[in-house]
Order: sequence, then C-alpha cells, then structure tokens
Amino acid sequence: MWHSEPTTASELMEVTGLTRATVLALCRELADHGWLQVLENARQAGTYTKGRPALRYAFRQNACYVVGVDAGQHRISASVADLRGCEVGYAQRALQSRLHDPDQHTGAERQQEILAIVDAALEQAAVAAADVGSMVIGVPAPVDVEGRSPEGLNRFWGRMNPGLVSMGAEYGWDCAVENDANLAALAELNSGPAAEDSSFAALLSGERLGSGIVVSGALWRQPRGSAGELGMLELVNGVESTMGLGWWARHLAQDAIRAGAAEGSLSGLRADEVQAEQVFAAASRGEAVALEIIDELADRLARICVVLTGLLDLDRIVVSGAVAPALAGVVASAKEKLSAYMYAPWLDIATSSLGEDAVRIGAVASAVERVQERALDGEPAERKMGQGSRATS
Repeated sequence: MWHSEPTTASELMEVTGLTRATVLALCRELADHGWLQVLENARQAGTYTKGRPALRYAFRQNACYVVGVDAGQHRISASVADLRGCEVGYAQRALQSRLHDPDQHTGAERQQEILAIVDAALEQAAVAAADVGSMVIGVPAPVDVEGRSPEGLNRFWGRMNPGLVSMGAEYGWDCAVENDANLAALAELNSGPAAEDSSFAALLSGERLGSGIVVSGALWRQPRGSAGELGMLELVNGVESTMGLGWWARHLAQDAIRAGAAEGSLSGLRADEVQAEQVFAAASRGEAVALEIIDELADRLARICVVLTGLLDLDRIVVSGAVAPALAGVVASAKEKLSAYMYAPWLDIATSSLGEDAVRIGAVASAVERVQERALDGEPAERKMGQGSRATS
C-alpha cells in the first residue's frame, strides 16, 4: 500500500526490504504504467540539502476508478471509488415488487437494472466508463472461480447471477462476480487491525443466511464457491432453515397478528404490512410478543454460532447486512444462550457497524485488489483512458 504522502526510494526500501536498484526499477515501471507520479526530487522541493537528492514518488489514486455493486434481491446499490477505495459516486434503487421475484424477470432485465444503477453512479461521480479499471458485483448466491452460480438444486441462485460476469464486456472492463457474504467478510477484514490475524464469520442475516469465512486473517475462497454456504442449517434442530433473522422476525410477527396474539404497536398492523424493523422497535419498548420473537431469534442465532464455531474454531461472528444495527438485543441474548450449547468463552458475537453498505464496501475493496494484481499487465493506465466502448453523460 502506497503512502498518502510523497514517498522516497529509501522509505520504500525500508518498508519492502528490497534493494535500492530493485525499488528504483519497480518505481520506474509503475511510473511508466501510470500508477506512480514522479515528483521533483527532495533537493528541488527544499527538504534535502546534502548528498544525492532522494527521488520522490506519489501514488496516482485516480489513475483509474473501480465500481463495487451490491446486487441484492430487493435493492441494488453501486459505488464508484478511486484506487484508495474512497467513494466518489453512489447510486441505489429499491427494485419494483415484480423484480423481487426471480421467476418474474429475465436475466437480461436483471443485467439492465444493474447497468442502469452503475451508470447513475458513474454520472454522479462525473467519471467516464473508459476510466474504470474493474467492477465487482456481489450476489446472494454461491459463485465459482469463473464467476458463475449453480442452477440445479436452487434456481434462485442462477436467477440472481444470470451470467453477470459478462457485463463488463460492454464497457471493456475487467469484471468479477462474488458471493455477497464473502464481500461482507472482506469489508470487515479491511475495517480495522483487530481483524488482521483473527478467524471470523460475517453472517448476512436479512432475508437469507449466508456467511463469509475469514481464517487467520485471509478470506476463505474455494474454486467451486461453496465455502460458507449454510444449506446444512436445514438439518440443524431449532434452525431448520436458511432464511435470515429479518425474514423470521417479520414472519413470526405475521403469524402472531393472524392468530390475534399481537399486542401494542404490532396489533395495529395488518399481517401483510409488518416489517422486521417494527418488531425490533416493539421489543425495545418491552412489548411481550415482540420480546418472545427476539428470544426465538436469539436461540436460532446461538445454534448457528455453534455450528460455525464448532466446525471452524472461530474467534468472532459478525452479524452483518442492513438488518444488523437493529439486532443488538438479539445478539446480546444469543451470547447468553450460547453457553447452554457449547463451551466457547472466547467467542465474540457482534453486530457490524457497516450496515447495508457492507457488501458494497467489500466489492470496492475487491475491485481495488484486482487492479493492484494487474498493475503491470497489459497497457499502461493512461493509455487505457478514453478507450471504453460505452460512455456516460
């Protein structure tokens, strides 16, 4: 990672452990490819007066841009960011109810919906499509090394990822598709030094359950893309489903309303209009039915934590996704219940502070990584500018 401030060859030698000749050769190559800017030397800058003046370099964080997309079932959001991952443009759209159901739209419609939101983010950032180096799209489905999702047992996966890896071709971009929970885990991994050496799971828990696994500070990826899939929870007593905590909060409240058992604020709602956030708010006010739902969700979460920690000996489980900020009470209760199921006093269960941005933040980080990995491949960055096949206004 390049420093924010101009850096000398000597400083880079100290950081990398490489010889001066090797550092200078790499810096020349990176400068030739447009990733570094060669500045006036230290003597010319007035910061050095004796001996050979130090060569100074600055990282060109706007040499190109990246796009990170969270292509969920109900909402799509996209960020445009520079090569330090700093967001310069953003767009999001809640999907029409027809598009919530994968069986009610075609793969081409889903691609066009995503492209429209990406175009809006580029326009908001005033970035041309030709200036984008990489795009990463997160989807609620397992994704293999080629960016494709299986369509056999679960048709939902193929509907969420209908060949999205080909979308970059229209722009002339490098494009990758990744499981959304993996990207949420990557976002957590990059969010602070505490995650660098730990092993944890980022558990997306809104409508469906999915987990991204980090082992000893590295995201666990497998070529088939099935690492972190939670289908086995359908066989676990007390869970028996891969639906998320947000989904269960809503549906348990609907059952209570239909049975005439709801009270307080929930009793004034129709079953078809109740939302998970209303259940959590009712619980915070001490409403009995809502508290019973929270207790059931906590028991479900504790059992899920047992499965993940028992298999992987994790240090931490981070409940992530848009619903995470509302789940503090569920997580606190799950911690208390955990000891009844397993001995794991070291295990930390926490809610993510990234909320609904987690997948998109991880997608941006992944896109930056892809640019870094290919920094010396192909044409220099400045020659790529202006060559995209699709422009934004």
